[in-house]
Amino acid sequence: MTAVGSAQDGRAGNAGSGSNGFLVLKEVSKDFGALKAIDKVSFEVKEGQIFAVIGPNGAGKTTIFNVLTGQYPATGGAATFRGQSLLGLPPHKVCELGIARTYQIVRVFDNMSVMENVEVGRHCRTKAGVLDALLDSARARSERSACHNVGLELLTFVGLTRYRDELARNLPLGLRKRLQVARALATDPSVLLLDEPTGGMNPSEKEEMMSLIKTVRDRGITVLLVEHDMSVVMGISDWIVVLDYGVKIAEGVPSDIQNNEVVIEAYLGRGFADEPAQG
Repeated sequence: MTAVGSAQDGRAGNAGSGSNGFLVLKEVSKDFGALKAIDKVSFEVKEGQIFAVIGPNGAGKTTIFNVLTGQYPATGGAATFRGQSLLGLPPHKVCELGIARTYQIVRVFDNMSVMENVEVGRHCRTKAGVLDALLDSARARSERSACHNVGLELLTFVGLTRYRDELARNLPLGLRKRLQVARALATDPSVLLLDEPTGGMNPSEKEEMMSLIKTVRDRGITVLLVEHDMSVVMGISDWIVVLDYGVKIAEGVPSDIQNNEVVIEAYLGRGFADEPAQG
């Protein structure tokens, strides 16, 4: 993966002003029959941000990810990435545009090695076809070598080099989550969507994942994350959107969200408001 460069200054600015049209949702809705999973949600993710979407269970957070990545068709609204509509695109086309994701329930290829899992992620950037593979053409050999090199670089980046030949099923949860990140990064994304990246982790694993997420951002990759652990959210996010019953109820920098009365009542609770502001 080629580093894009350092994140730009001012990335924590108001997502509603100075629009740069990077990743924009305008009144996006998703209904499941009579249930409105998300209802006219609008926000803008600026390039270089770590942008968090938070809210109670069932608030519609993962549904937004599924709509953005082509898993679910939207019921209404618009979502654009660098000016191009995302709605209606199949997942592989969204990936080709430069948007990759991980999942709350870890999805890796259990019977493949750690290295092979990452190399699979790189295939969306290869050009060799079936005939090239059958003939073992120069293009096929070159792309295999390139995939392997990217895999080595990314396993080093996420701290999994020593496990490169291990079957993915043998990794503990924390390392499987890192493997998901490496495989997503192998697609060479501009935006990385992380669904509950620290879920199920112990405190030290959470600290390591927080550091990794910030390092991903520092490589020039914008991060959009869903996360329940507020110490993680407040510790790394530049901007936060809060959902409740599918509706956006607030957005702002971490200190604003931490002290927002509507958010405290709907999600954070009174005890959280008494904690020192972070971020």
